[in-house]
Amino acid sequence: MTTKINFSKGIQSILMIALVLNLFSCNNKEKNIDNVAEVATETKETIAAPDTDLPTAVFFGNLEAVKQHIAAGSDLNIKDPYGSAPLHTAATFGRTDIALALIEGGADLSIKNNEGSTPLHIAAFFCRTEIVESLVANNADKTLTNNFGSTPIQTVQGPFENVKPIYDQMAKNLGPFGLKLDYERIETTRPVIEALLQ
Repeated sequence: MTTKINFSKGIQSILMIALVLNLFSCNNKEKNIDNVAEVATETKETIAAPDTDLPTAVFFGNLEAVKQHIAAGSDLNIKDPYGSAPLHTAATFGRTDIALALIEGGADLSIKNNEGSTPLHIAAFFCRTEIVESLVANNADKTLTNNFGSTPIQTVQGPFENVKPIYDQMAKNLGPFGLKLDYERIETTRPVIEALLQ
């Protein structure tokens, strides 16, 4: 391990020396001296993933840690023990800023959880309008079906009363973890989500 680190540092040193020599060979030496310092600083700075793992950061709504994971190149599609990727969790708990950051950061929009639901299924079902809009704008596949044979649009079609028991069960199961459902908002927003998914 030490040999690999020393070898890597040696290569970095050689590359920095070559960069410095190349910049000094140019005519405008004063300007290049400033550039060398900037390039050297940028080269040495690497963004490390935070101590908090990505699923935990998403669950607790830690946007800064999520952004740091994105910048560090962490796997944005890592699944938690329940089969949900960070984007599923953000959509479930209505962490809009985090969901948008993950979408912009390149998270897989077609990833499925244990029930076969994509982030678009989840965002649609919970009527997370901004998340649905962003997923659709970023070409999330609206035709994928979950394990129950439903597409995202089918999760919001039909009378609210018919699916209210499912929301009740979700609130019961995930309420202790912080899921709060506004039934009035969901009922009135379901047609809006359906229109977005046409």
